[in-house]
Amino acid sequence: MGEFGLIGRYFQRTALQHAGGNAAVALGIGDDAALLEPTPGCQWVISTDSLVQGVHFPGVYSPFDLGYRALAVAVSDLAAMAARPLGFTLALTLPDVDESWLQGFSDGLARCAGDHHISLIGGDTTRGPLNIGVTVYGEVPAGQALRRSGARPGDLLCVGGPLGDGAAGLAVVLRQSLPEQLDAGGRDYLARRFWQPRAQCELGLALRGRATAAMDISDGLLQDAGHMARASGVALHLQRSLLPHCAALAAWPECQRLDWMLRGGDDYVLLFSIAAADLEQLGDWPVTVIGRVEAGEGVWLDGQPAAADGGYQHFKEPSDG
Repeated sequence: MGEFGLIGRYFQRTALQHAGGNAAVALGIGDDAALLEPTPGCQWVISTDSLVQGVHFPGVYSPFDLGYRALAVAVSDLAAMAARPLGFTLALTLPDVDESWLQGFSDGLARCAGDHHISLIGGDTTRGPLNIGVTVYGEVPAGQALRRSGARPGDLLCVGGPLGDGAAGLAVVLRQSLPEQLDAGGRDYLARRFWQPRAQCELGLALRGRATAAMDISDGLLQDAGHMARASGVALHLQRSLLPHCAALAAWPECQRLDWMLRGGDDYVLLFSIAAADLEQLGDWPVTVIGRVEAGEGVWLDGQPAAADGGYQHFKEPSDG
């Protein structure tokens, strides 16, 4: 099958091209390039993610799950900046044309596109080692994008969901010494949290005009909190007793749970700072206060400086562990 036949069969489909259901995409797949129509008074938010087998996902997977994950982790960057998703492009490098693989991958991609209301507007396919490149486009009213650099002393520090699910989910996927207490329901939940994370776009929109800084937790709480602390020029003080985790994580010893919650990454929940009064006005969102923002620098855990090592490293050599 040639490139255009592949695109026509697996990616030029209604479930992908019209998943966003918005008028911002004036022209999608079919021409040399897409046309986007910006909403007056809005800014575009653009982010690119690349997924490499053995680095960003294990070698054993279902194509459906991989398609879902490839898009979800990219859309999470839009959520972190309070952007409404518009469209995405896909650059897909394949070692060969496996139609069963392509069907599953396309189905997972379409499911994620529908869940996050974002349309496929173009891309490219070529032959080579498996690599998945996704660029997402969103929009936000001018001046309302959330950034890492606005946290202020006196703010509360919050997360939008449980921590440690992504790392525990990877352990389940790889079947790494799973505890006997972890039942089938817990295993299924954690595997889904790794393969099918849900970007918190709705929470991001709710944080517009309220949160002072935000980002998604992809590389581990300590590492990502360190990025926010440096960008904002403040100290972030965390309390371990406040860190939220799901019921399934209780199957592991406390030391393992804490390590995954602090350093595991792949959770894709929002980390944000917000004034107490604005948090009260946020409404019924499942957010958890995990600490506070103070004058100073760095990340602190229970009053002690916390090293940000151990989080995900994009250029870590295999020999490093």
